Amino acid sequence: MANLLQHPVMTDFIYPFLLVFFILFAILEKTNIFGKDKKQLNALVSLVIGLIFVSAVFPKVIASNLMLFLVLALVIAFVGLLIWGFITGGQDNDGKTFLSGKASKWFGGLLILALVIAVFWATGLHLGLEGVFDWMFNSDGSSLFWTNFFLVVIVVGAVILAIFGGFEKKK
Repeated sequence: MANLLQHPVMTDFIYPFLLVFFILFAILEKTNIFGKDKKQLNALVSLVIGLIFVSAVFPKVIASNLMLFLVLALVIAFVGLLIWGFITGGQDNDGKTFLSGKASKWFGGLLILALVIAVFWATGLHLGLEGVFDWMFNSDGSSLFWTNFFLVVIVVGAVILAIFGGFEKKK
C-alpha cells in the first residue's frame, strides 16, 4: 500500500513541477534576466514553464531518470568520502593526513574497488563469479557495456594525460 508521498499525483505531477519551478526560479533570480527585484515575473515565468513541463510526458521521464541517477551517485560518493575520511583519519593542524603518498593511493584504489563491489551487491548482481562473468560477456547488453567502458577509459586516460603533463609545452 502506497502512502501519500508515493501517490501517482505526487510522483507524476507535483514533484516534477516543484523541481522545475524552484530550479528555474532560482536561475532567474540569480541571473536577473528580467531585471532586479522582479520576483513576481520570475515566479510567473517559472510557473508557466513548470506547468508546460508537467504536461509533457517524455521530458518528465528524462528528468525523473536523471534525478534518480543523481541521487544514487550522491549516495555512492557520500559513502566513499565517508569511508575515505575514516581511512585517512582527517587532517591535523599542519594539513597532513594519517596516510600519504603510495599508501593513500593503494587505499584509494581499494576503496574504489570496494565501492564497485558494493554497488554490484546492492543492485543484485552478486551472482558469484560465473554470474558476473556471464553478465559481462554473454548477456544481451555486454557489447554495449564494453563499448562504453572502453570509451570512458579512453576519455579518463586523455584527461589524466592533459592534467599531469602529457600535453604540456616544453621550455
